[in-house]
Amino acid sequence: MSVFAGLVERLADLLQPLFGLSAAAAAIVLFTAFVRLLVHPLSRAAARGQKAKTRLQPKIAELRRRHGRDPEKLQRALLDLHTREKVSPLAGVLPSLLQLPAFFVLFYLFSNTTIGGRPNELLGHELFAAPLGGRWTDALGDGGPLGGAGLVYLGLFAVVLVVAAFSYRLTKRSMAENPALTGAGAGSGTGGGGKGRGVTEPVAVPGTGAVVKVLPFLSFFTLVTVAVVPLAAALYVVTSTAWGVAERALLHR
Repeated sequence: MSVFAGLVERLADLLQPLFGLSAAAAAIVLFTAFVRLLVHPLSRAAARGQKAKTRLQPKIAELRRRHGRDPEKLQRALLDLHTREKVSPLAGVLPSLLQLPAFFVLFYLFSNTTIGGRPNELLGHELFAAPLGGRWTDALGDGGPLGGAGLVYLGLFAVVLVVAAFSYRLTKRSMAENPALTGAGAGSGTGGGGKGRGVTEPVAVPGTGAVVKVLPFLSFFTLVTVAVVPLAAALYVVTSTAWGVAERALLHR
């Protein structure tokens, strides 16, 4: 950790002529961009997987036609199809998981007063008027929501809301283009005359039911993260989330 703290300090020193007291914050943004570049190949692979799922729609429709009255058999057939075509319904999760170590490193560095037995000099850096080691509750207790630090957080919250709204639209559009994820588009059977008899309920790809329900809203949960973690870690989350949404928009055109 002390080695990484030294790297952040040196990068902040290089950026100090341009950003002044916010140089460490700028260093965190650059670090975030570097991490996102490292996982970009995986993001591209996830985008290719998403497009592959779209190409599978005719085969999925045929499976629904053949096994529509047997939900368990249909689920097995859908799972076999995705396995055979090497398409994972949750392929987009891996890039996010690989970014967690970087987030936890920043969380640790800006949550401890000492690093390697020495005073943590990173805690002396700020983003405008807000200490990078502080939290939203600290800002509320020091000037309130309209104080210097409070305004920094209001700005971050506004960015998160804009990015989350755009992400929501992208996710809903992606799910609409891939009904296999949600079970949408299932057909209706023709047999039977009783109530509900012969009707095929939509069947989602196995293992994705709970995920797809919350998926469009995940970006809004970033508000909670920004409010409770040190500002440095919050800045990483906001930057990474904005990068990720822009990346999705470009890769899924």
